[in-house]
Amino acid sequence: MGLPIIVFDLDGTLVDTAPDLLDSLNHCLQTANVPPVEADEIRRFVGFGSRVMIERAFADHGQPLAEGQLDILQAIFLEHYSAKMPGKSRPFAGVLQAISRFRQAGYLTAVCTNKLEELSVSLLDALEITENFEAVCGADTFAHRKPDPRHLLDTIERAGGDRGRAVMVGDSRTDIDTAKAAGIPVVAVDFGYTDVHVRHFEPSRVISHFDELTVGLAEALIREASGIAVS
Repeated sequence: MGLPIIVFDLDGTLVDTAPDLLDSLNHCLQTANVPPVEADEIRRFVGFGSRVMIERAFADHGQPLAEGQLDILQAIFLEHYSAKMPGKSRPFAGVLQAISRFRQAGYLTAVCTNKLEELSVSLLDALEITENFEAVCGADTFAHRKPDPRHLLDTIERAGGDRGRAVMVGDSRTDIDTAKAAGIPVVAVDFGYTDVHVRHFEPSRVISHFDELTVGLAEALIREASGIAVS
């Protein structure tokens, strides 16, 4: 049996990466003469990785992608994004303190994201917070990715955690659907990157600040998920 574990999504949950994602997306769109995405629209584009961001931007403007163009644009995006890391990206308020609380209580912590693994690790390295996580698993770490529940379950296993004592923390329907399919309780933050409020996807709990993510809350959710009455 592994240790209890908290698994975080990255973009929009652990780190506010929207300004840099937007800059890199618009950089690659500019090379294709596609109008830029406005800052208040970025929530509609993120969550499934850079390729989907580019596809959605093209679709939003009714422009088709030529054969092979998506590969070229993704390479442009990734080069621009990597070169400027960490840019303006910063951990969300209170998240590092929350991680510290859980680690002091004997929990493992990990990252499960649809960002490429190398980019994820590079970002966490640049922010000097990689040491907080037993595993960082990205879109290309396994043969499957969120919302496939195996992405989350394999992340838990790689970190040495116990799937029966795990909680997912995310900001989108993708995270919520993944956790539900894995049979794991999920806490949704309401300040992340989704254009529909996370409560509509029925997570286990919704929080508005990481001060609300307590060990007591996690333990209550784990008990509820296992069918143990909460006193």
